[in-house]
Amino acid sequence: MNIYYEQDLREESIFAVAREMMTAARTAPKAKGVDNLVVALLKKDGIAAVSDTLKTMARRDKLPDFFLRDAVNILSAQALVLFGTKIMSMGLHPCGMCGFADCAEKNKHPKHPCVLNTGDLGIAMGSAASVAMDHRVDNRIMYTVGQAALEMRLLGEEVRIVYGMPLSASGKNPFMDRDKDALVKLAGQ
Repeated sequence: MNIYYEQDLREESIFAVAREMMTAARTAPKAKGVDNLVVALLKKDGIAAVSDTLKTMARRDKLPDFFLRDAVNILSAQALVLFGTKIMSMGLHPCGMCGFADCAEKNKHPKHPCVLNTGDLGIAMGSAASVAMDHRVDNRIMYTVGQAALEMRLLGEEVRIVYGMPLSASGKNPFMDRDKDALVKLAGQ
């Protein structure tokens, strides 16, 4: 008789959910039907590299302790999904929600985000998080992980905004650990 324990199948299950999350992000509604998203999956080696980058950034740039905290937290993930967007004006009129009078004015500042791109990114991440929730996979949307991914240029030169969503299936959600002193100490090791 073959017996399969959950812990032996966990990683395979997480990757299956991550693939569904990526599909949910891709099919989420986009402004004017224009898709500027870039979505990628990292496994353990990629997660470790992002963690190392977060630690380096925190020390080098004297960033807040939560960068170190998240560097430690993500090491408990079986997978990490990255969500990014390219910046492209959508040409809607009237708009001006970016703070400029219109898209022509905004386009003089190509690194300044179009709110429709960032809105699309948020909707896509919400769709992906709902898939994780439906499968009871622990997750957390992390700005810090996106900052490391940007520094590493993991999603390419055109992507200007990135967030990360680590995934875990364990007895408790490791991404909600907020014992800052213990995590900062761990990050120093």
